[in-house]
Amino acid sequence: MRALSAAPAALLSLASVNAFCPPVTKSGLKMVPNQRMSRMSMSSTASTQDELKKQVGYKAVDDYVKSGMVVGLGTGSTAYFAVERVGELLKSGELKDILAIPTSVRTKEQAESLGIPLVTLDTHSKLDVAIDGADEVDPDLNLVKGGGGALLREKMVEVMADKFIVIVDESKLCDGLGPGFPVPVEITPFCHEHTMRQVAALPSCAGCKPVLRMGSSSNNQVDGDEIAVTDNGNYIVDLHFEEPIKDPKKMAQEIKNVVGVVDHGLFCGMSTAVIIAGSDGISVKK
Repeated sequence: MRALSAAPAALLSLASVNAFCPPVTKSGLKMVPNQRMSRMSMSSTASTQDELKKQVGYKAVDDYVKSGMVVGLGTGSTAYFAVERVGELLKSGELKDILAIPTSVRTKEQAESLGIPLVTLDTHSKLDVAIDGADEVDPDLNLVKGGGGALLREKMVEVMADKFIVIVDESKLCDGLGPGFPVPVEITPFCHEHTMRQVAALPSCAGCKPVLRMGSSSNNQVDGDEIAVTDNGNYIVDLHFEEPIKDPKKMAQEIKNVVGVVDHGLFCGMSTAVIIAGSDGISVKK
């Protein structure tokens, strides 16, 4: 295994900058000390999470990507570091003759900026390996993905890989999918309210609350007044559950069978291995 390159002592984020440069209120008064401490605590947590994401992203590339491979590049804050590592190793010459397939416009732009040669499924339908993050992972290695809005392209690419390597920090592990993160479903804009009702009425989705994603499609927070649109020109409805999903595979099949549904964020039976970064180090589940 190639050794990991030395990581920076700290990854500065916007929260980090705010912590060291306390903002002022409209009245011109500086924040009180306990407010500054709160921001610094949030900054420390974010920095720690970024370090964990970087560890698993780099390890996945070091362990599973070899010269001459066709590689699927995932989307999201964890997959970002895997893409970064591929670019770094290509630049150093440790990796050669790599072709990569990005799963979103964001990942495509990052890969291009790093000089990673890109292709598509149209010319390369078979991949050696795909690396991506996940929003939830259950004990059977079933996943919820699509928090970043790229679920269709992610699934199209990752289902064609000989190995699908999932990279997460320990906070993404759960006893059952559903309550910890909404299940995204990509639907056509045409009669989207009808499609939402059809999905919510499925027996396997009983009790869910369907919420149309608004603002940016790259997160499931309401951050705009317009309906979120994916890279494919579709909408996303996020299914919120209070109880764990009893049968993710059955739900996946039922949702996919609804006319008007493009695809969903349940990735069942696809994971080759899950690399997990936690306070006690890195572990791998297969």
